[in-house]
Amino acid sequence: MKYGIIGTGWIAESFIEGARLKCGADISAVYSRTAEKGNAFASKNGIPRVFTDMESFLASDIEAVYIASPNVCHFPQSKMCLEAGKHVICEKPVTVTSAQYAECKAIADSKGLVYIEAIMYMHTPGREILRESLNSIGRISSAQFDFSQLSSKYPAYLRGENPNIFNPEMATGAFMDLGIYCVYPAIDLFGMPSKITADSVFLDSGADASGSALLNYSDKLVTLTYSKTGQDYSGSKILGDEGTICIESISKLVLGLKFDSEGAQTVILPDVPKAELMGFEAEDFERFIRNIRDDKYALCDETTRKVLSVMEKIRECSGIRFGKDDNDA
Repeated sequence: MKYGIIGTGWIAESFIEGARLKCGADISAVYSRTAEKGNAFASKNGIPRVFTDMESFLASDIEAVYIASPNVCHFPQSKMCLEAGKHVICEKPVTVTSAQYAECKAIADSKGLVYIEAIMYMHTPGREILRESLNSIGRISSAQFDFSQLSSKYPAYLRGENPNIFNPEMATGAFMDLGIYCVYPAIDLFGMPSKITADSVFLDSGADASGSALLNYSDKLVTLTYSKTGQDYSGSKILGDEGTICIESISKLVLGLKFDSEGAQTVILPDVPKAELMGFEAEDFERFIRNIRDDKYALCDETTRKVLSVMEKIRECSGIRFGKDDNDA
């Protein structure tokens, strides 16, 4: 299958490496707004064709598109690709709003196309290992999922620059970039909460620098924390009355330990190279294209809808806004 790539950042390079590793993917073309960036990216990653015009890109013989552009572009670019008859795997967050996702998914369904979010959590084998491990730690009363990573762009922001990741006009910030990795396991493992409260700390740019959310369930509390202006080293935890699970990286779902009631530990989630994790996304994407009725494809769709709904509520509670109106994003 011939892939076209939208975006020239490091995440696109990781996907290309993973897709080639796991699927032998034919990365046929890249779209960039500038020929300079497009040519440099293509040369570095062995891509034969560079496009700076979206219509020409979509009129080519590519069959599927991986989108790794700024968040604000995900919805319009996904829609354009789907309308052009291309399967789409789009980086997280797949869209800013639930309504945008529903519109794109409706187009995909009407054309028999696959449209999924590129989120490592849903596609790594570690997800099933984690779900099975919950059965061995007894009654779960609380969990904390954290992804706090000091941004490499923060020094530039402090110098007075305006990197995309700290520019709310780009529909970004700590929650959309990192917090989403905390929402996914909460919803996948425990379902929809009965109550959500949340708050954020904001930069002068208007972007959220850090935040937290509390998800209430009838029998447990789940806390989500995330930051782009501080680094966490303690990881995430799920506490049961017969054991505890600790996870170093909730985004990659690796380096997980299970402790029994006596404190004895077992490794349940080994480390996995980033490229391989991205490759699992490509593997599922191509499997769904071969069989659009795959049960996991339906599960991914259902989970994405729930996650977007919860994210909208957290943004509402936290006061996170993008531009003059979220629906413009």
